[in-house]
Amino acid sequence: MNNIAIFASGSGTNAQRLIEHFSPITGTKISVLLTNKKGAMVIERAKKLHVPVRIFDREEFYYSENIAVFLKNEGIDWVILAGFLWLIPKNLIKIFPKKIVNIHPALLPKYGGKGMYGMNVHQAVIDAKEKESGITIHYVDEEYDRGSIIFQATCPVTETDTPESLAARIHELEYKHFPIVMENLIFNKNV
Repeated sequence: MNNIAIFASGSGTNAQRLIEHFSPITGTKISVLLTNKKGAMVIERAKKLHVPVRIFDREEFYYSENIAVFLKNEGIDWVILAGFLWLIPKNLIKIFPKKIVNIHPALLPKYGGKGMYGMNVHQAVIDAKEKESGITIHYVDEEYDRGSIIFQATCPVTETDTPESLAARIHELEYKHFPIVMENLIFNKNV
């Protein structure tokens, strides 16, 4: 059994799609959703899908071993970041080498790093007059958005795009590809 933990901070649409995707698949289980935001919409999404939720704060995440111990006790094999904005601490990266995966709403290595999330990314892409954007699914290392790239998908950026219209196309790519790429990765299929 591949036990999966999802970390998320926001509305949780990607987390929901992952939970729904893996629910019927034998050999995997979304065991828990972890979040650093008490009021995040992702909590309600997880509860509706019968996934336990664990809320933590900055102190517990960065200055204790509580989260690492919790994940070990839950028998977690994979950690998926689905809209989680904090840098992952070294102790978790050591415990889960090449087993922590993130999705980023741009084509890395461009438009990554601290502060590059959500509408900030899409505005930067539009301001730079890029012709395309997309998603990057990558392993997590000790720096924001610098881990090895697993998969990318692209979409056009038009002259009339707003951050919101570009975000809508990026979300479509996320929903289409993220669950399948993760399934292939977990079951060691070609990505």
